[in-house]
Amino acid sequence: MTDAKTRIDETVKANDVVLYMKGTKDAPQCGFSSRVAGVLNFMSVDYADVNVLADEEIRSGIKDYSDWPTIPQLYVKGEFVGGCDIITEMMLSGELDTLFDDNGVAFSKDAADKIREANA
Repeated sequence: MTDAKTRIDETVKANDVVLYMKGTKDAPQCGFSSRVAGVLNFMSVDYADVNVLADEEIRSGIKDYSDWPTIPQLYVKGEFVGGCDIITEMMLSGELDTLFDDNGVAFSKDAADKIREANA
């Protein structure tokens, strides 16, 4: 598990935004991963995607790394943010915009507003 933890730690620290997910940002393989990737893609966030289905060590290791039992998992500037429900709530409340702004992560504010309007 140490090797997986090291690889996860290096990935999380080397990228401003990382999404550990089932599938890829272009081809999610579960609904929860699809929702979070869809939000990030629509908002034009530049992020690294890690397909946990391609590596069993990473799939189990990410849960230990974050002490969070589910996937997807979003990291911003090395910090664990949350899974699908948390990201959805943060998107709808505007907290995700603030998190990105505070951390210097570029995103489309217009797209974020459109998501909120569509879910109002």
